[in-house]
Amino acid sequence: MDLSTITREAVLDAIAECDRMGRERFLKAYGFDPARQYLLHYNGTYYDSKAIVGVAYRSVAGRPLSAAEFSGGRQTVGRLLTRLGFDVVTDEPLPPLQRLMAQLKGLRVASTADGPARHQPITLLWALGRAARRDPRLVAWSAAHAELRGLLREYGQPRSRPRPEFPILALARTDLWEMRGHTGAIPAAHGEPLGWMEEHDPHSGLAPWAYELAASSEDARAEAIAGLGQRFFDGVIPQALLNDVGLLPETGIRLDRGEHDDFAAYQRLCRSVEAAEARGDHDRTSRTSGERPVRSATAVKAVLLRSRGRCENPMCAGQPDDVTDSGAPLLEVDHLEDRARWGRDHPTQMIALCPNCHAIKTRGQSRERLREILLTEARSRHAVWDV
Repeated sequence: MDLSTITREAVLDAIAECDRMGRERFLKAYGFDPARQYLLHYNGTYYDSKAIVGVAYRSVAGRPLSAAEFSGGRQTVGRLLTRLGFDVVTDEPLPPLQRLMAQLKGLRVASTADGPARHQPITLLWALGRAARRDPRLVAWSAAHAELRGLLREYGQPRSRPRPEFPILALARTDLWEMRGHTGAIPAAHGEPLGWMEEHDPHSGLAPWAYELAASSEDARAEAIAGLGQRFFDGVIPQALLNDVGLLPETGIRLDRGEHDDFAAYQRLCRSVEAAEARGDHDRTSRTSGERPVRSATAVKAVLLRSRGRCENPMCAGQPDDVTDSGAPLLEVDHLEDRARWGRDHPTQMIALCPNCHAIKTRGQSRERLREILLTEARSRHAVWDV
């Protein structure tokens, strides 16, 4: 079977169909088993590589391939997807907390006469503090520069220069960090990159999965603080630094029952949504104001629970402090794939937005670019909550 005529656009169409249907329904509809080894990684989500390629073949022959018609190994599906510019991995991702600790352990920092450089860990602590407060995930360089410079000057190694552009650029090359709002390649974390940072003024911060884990779990923050302290601060991070970044000093992992109840409730709501999908409930229409797909109140409830009352736009410019008559935060739960066009009614494709961000997503000139950002955000946050 010649797969070489499959295009990148055909693969993206198959990915979009999987997103709309959900993984289980997609595999069942086309007769594929879950991938045993090779996974397609795209926009923070893992897909069954053979199933995606089989459905993408429809663009060539007008019909999808069945699982029995071709091999899903490295030399076939893996080679094709790699040639088309996709990442193919051989293992499911680690659970979020294990992934976070592995990334922190693997940080590559410079050595100084006073010990390992602290620029990256201090920048990460600053970002963890933002997550704990549920401040917007991504911050413009022009807004972050002065604050980080002060922290590096106060708590960095004595003979290290307080240059926050270096840790930000270094972290941008890890899975912990994200940088947006620039054009061209990100410069290396050495030399004189300050001019590039000032020209582009990129937004950066923790990657969506890391931010949501830190924002939602005090346990995760405690482990991250302990790990950074052990490696970079002779065992204990100064309490003054933790206070300055908005993190309370942790002496060990403390279980918060309410926190775990929220995660369990979110998972129960998602299972209820998926059971309704399996029954075909989400394929029904409402005729109250023209025929349109029904909307799941359960899915909306799950997204509001996940948001913890804060806008989920990573670059939110400011959520109104006001509340509704019932005391609820001013948030709108919106579909990222238009529900009226049968977008999936599931928390992986839904987002809680404040009125300002909802207006931008609906009517703003940057709405298409924002929609892609929000789709990645929703998937990443869901992956942390639904484990």
